[in-house]
Amino acid sequence: MKKIKTITCHEVYNYGASLQEYALLKFLNNNGYDASVIHYKPPYLSGHFNLWSVSPRFDKPLLKQLYLLAKLPGRLKALKKKKNFDAFHQKYIPTDKTLYQSNDELKRNLPEADVFICGSDQIWNSFFQNGKDPAFYLNFVPDDKKKISYAASFAIDELEEEVKPLVKENVERMHAVGVRETSGVRILNELGIDNVVQVLDPVFLLDKEHWQEFVQPINEDYILVYDFDSNPLIKEIALSLKKEKGWKIYTLNQNIDYADENFWLEGPEKFLSLVSQSQINLTNSFHSVAFSIIFEKEFIVVNRQEKINTRMRDITNLFHTNNLIDSYESYTKLESIDYGVINKYVEKSKKLSKEFLLNSLSTE
Repeated sequence: MKKIKTITCHEVYNYGASLQEYALLKFLNNNGYDASVIHYKPPYLSGHFNLWSVSPRFDKPLLKQLYLLAKLPGRLKALKKKKNFDAFHQKYIPTDKTLYQSNDELKRNLPEADVFICGSDQIWNSFFQNGKDPAFYLNFVPDDKKKISYAASFAIDELEEEVKPLVKENVERMHAVGVRETSGVRILNELGIDNVVQVLDPVFLLDKEHWQEFVQPINEDYILVYDFDSNPLIKEIALSLKKEKGWKIYTLNQNIDYADENFWLEGPEKFLSLVSQSQINLTNSFHSVAFSIIFEKEFIVVNRQEKINTRMRDITNLFHTNNLIDSYESYTKLESIDYGVINKYVEKSKKLSKEFLLNSLSTE
């Protein structure tokens, strides 16, 4: 049985990151491979739920004590979220026991595998440190081992000049290159890398029926708000729908203060339950959009005023959903989503994505 190691942003306590990691491993193991994720935790991805971290401007004896006293109750409460995510990871994500914290450590003690896969999600986003980390470009893997990227995302439209040599040098070494966005194809083409295929996020590799196995019933009509930016347009639409329809507002974001119920401490199963049974999803999250499409739900995507908005634009264009908005006026002109049409695009892309991955694994 061919052994596969994947590498991604691991244990970062984000719904989309955890579910895409699970989905890729599940698909590979369902297809007869022995797949597990490398337990890669560099320092910049290891500070989650640190009870004792202090902002540099408060790092003086008295100020530090006052700062920690103020922060500690909320941080202790947040440990429930960590517990729920850790339980999901332990149960569903096969992970190597060896902990690695740098690309050099991976080189010195190479994980045992026939094939290495980097992806998915924003592993190549140089807006963050992971996009500048050679480990996420499989730099540690020797030339005699097969190297594949699957649905790796830059999540931005343009690379900074300083990171281009890192990207070009390492991606050129890969045997097969699959990226998640059309913008990723263009970025690599501009670097002279032509053998690039656009593929879907791993969550689309598993069908709707599989994801429904995680869902627990919710006996109430509600609007789901998943909004990282406290976007005033999302708030306006949510409150308008609540007044018009009588639906409650649910959220998974700690920063949303107008919701009737807030589930920000819950794990990935709750995310799937909430997305799958909502009346409508209001969001600026890529994976909230992805699962809305998988569960065939009404959803509205509001533009994010930052570089990583590329992801939402590309997925809505790919599936011809036409519901990425930036004003209340454009919201009032939206029509219901026709999944009879959209699913044709989804199924075509799913077929191509699966063929790319399985063919890349089977060919020498």
